[in-house]
Amino acid sequence: MSAKVYFSPTIDPQSVVRLYRATGKELSGRVAVKLHSGEKGNQNFLGPELWREVIGLVNGTVVECNTAYSGERNTTQKHLKLIKYHGWDQFDCKILDAEGPDLVLDIKNGKRIDKNYVGKDLALFDSMLVLSHFKGHPMGGYGGALKQLSIGIASSYGKAYIHGAGEPEKIWTADHDSFLESMADAAGSVVEYFKGNIVYINVMKNMSVDCDCCAVAEDPCMKDIGVLASLDPVAIDKACLDLVKASDDEGRHHLLERIRSRNGEHTVEVAAEHGYGSKQYELIKI
Repeated sequence: MSAKVYFSPTIDPQSVVRLYRATGKELSGRVAVKLHSGEKGNQNFLGPELWREVIGLVNGTVVECNTAYSGERNTTQKHLKLIKYHGWDQFDCKILDAEGPDLVLDIKNGKRIDKNYVGKDLALFDSMLVLSHFKGHPMGGYGGALKQLSIGIASSYGKAYIHGAGEPEKIWTADHDSFLESMADAAGSVVEYFKGNIVYINVMKNMSVDCDCCAVAEDPCMKDIGVLASLDPVAIDKACLDLVKASDDEGRHHLLERIRSRNGEHTVEVAAEHGYGSKQYELIKI
């Protein structure tokens, strides 16, 4: 059965809210809003202005986890300082792994890993709004909903564990496809944890080959495409990838080279194999 993915070519706060409502899902209870707050120096991340209305609509708490590499987000103290610097402190904010121990989620039938180490304060929330900036990524090929669910929700230790495909000491040296498969494994455990109480919004804007985690990132290489929303994390990422391929912007070749050189679509394929999402979708223009 095809998943529904809602699309608007207009990128503004009102479109984000309109597409959230189009999914028909009303997130309830305490809502975690997972987004990328941006590394210091990055010029491409999507700031609070775009997300303000939808965060207010769900009365959400912006959540992040500390990184597993050097920078301005690898300790809680530095991370909170940067969150304030980027203006996210206008919302309730929480670093999920500010204090240990991690919350350990079991992964059923994982291809590479059977545990997912996430920030323990994930347990404080009843539902989640995943706000993803779709763009390239130095290791994953691309970043979207599946990356937010996996690396994004993982604790600092959990990030190293996923990157190392179960061996955190191999954070940068693990077999590459095993890393991608570990991301798909970990993402599924978060989907299972919230039992359908997640809405996904991807924004195709400022599409650099680099991630928002890069302090020094390439400028965007192609024109903006739009906003997408879905209840299916696999379908929404697949729709974004297909929109890049279908674009008439010559810059798409540079972005696709990054995605293909890292075998980025493998994460989508493995996630679909796990069954928590579908590569078959209906794109509905709003």
